Amino acid sequence: MEKIRSLLPQQPLAVLFDAYGTLLDVYSVGLLAEQLFPGHGSALSVMWRDKQIEYTRLVTTSNHGAHYQPFWELTRSGLRYACKRLKLDLTAEREAQLMNQYRHLSAFPENKAVLQALKDRGIVTGILSNGDPDMLGIAVRSAGLENLLDHVISVDAVRKYKTDPEAYALGEKATGLKASQIAFVSCNGWDALAATWYGYQTLWVNRYQLPFEELGTQPTRTGSTLTDVLGFFETA
Repeated sequence: MEKIRSLLPQQPLAVLFDAYGTLLDVYSVGLLAEQLFPGHGSALSVMWRDKQIEYTRLVTTSNHGAHYQPFWELTRSGLRYACKRLKLDLTAEREAQLMNQYRHLSAFPENKAVLQALKDRGIVTGILSNGDPDMLGIAVRSAGLENLLDHVISVDAVRKYKTDPEAYALGEKATGLKASQIAFVSCNGWDALAATWYGYQTLWVNRYQLPFEELGTQPTRTGSTLTDVLGFFETA
């Protein structure tokens, strides 16, 4: 029994969450988008998000990061591209409205209860996000999570976005723990995969019932809500 137990993953000492898409609903901006562009809200929110992530990869991998821009600026550029692609009239006023809404994205309803449950267990908690510090600060306060997080970590510190290994290394630096001692939680399959490759224990929160990435590696765990992160911890 002891030998079998020793082969099991170590119970995490910290849990780090992705922010956008995991704690915060990036598609909630579609409600305002639908008001501004009737019939196009959903399509705009999806294309905006896809282009935002594409831009993070482009600026990280091109010319050794010489074209880095903060996440806020890439978010704005993604919005402008998506509106042009969908032939939507993005006036300065509409852009300001949508960008402000992105600062205050809806939080998933289980966030507070899950974070409180982790705190009650003495588990270190934090965010490890592509978001720049100002964005994350506003989002955390807007969601009422500031007292439930020990760390709010932005990749802006290294000017490289996930999935660059230097971005994931920030979690180890902030907590003083090895990646294998940390659970990383993301709703984004690509993020959960890269974090697994980096060495984290991982939970992929598959909110939308999607297949996982077909690259030969699976996350440590798969769930449907953030509550599934509690499965990492033995119940007394």
